[in-house]
Amino acid sequence: MNFSCNSAFVTLATVDLEKLVLFYSNLLNIKPQHYTLNRYAEFQLPGLRLGIFKPKQMHQPEFENSSSAMSLCLEVSDLENAIAHLTHLGYPPLGETLTASHGKEIYAYDPQGNRLILHQSS
Repeated sequence: MNFSCNSAFVTLATVDLEKLVLFYSNLLNIKPQHYTLNRYAEFQLPGLRLGIFKPKQMHQPEFENSSSAMSLCLEVSDLENAIAHLTHLGYPPLGETLTASHGKEIYAYDPQGNRLILHQSS
């Protein structure tokens, strides 16, 4: 038996869908490609689909008080501008800009506490 994957995308669960959809709409400066009020939103980014969903009532306990080791890494062309944009949205990055062999990056969190890595290649 062979496993075949046709595509992959990342989804974030939240009980406050509207707040997270508004955050990502403002952060990415795009509207969701698919949107069902109080249920699901999907953003199409270069190389990635980002889905945000509200779990059904019976599944919500699975997502309460959970922290994840996964981070959403967004490559940007101007890190300083991205930092200013996040700060303007009310979610300033924490800590200092780090320099790694692959470029500069900084960490931030969305309103749900999901970790964002903003990265600018060198």
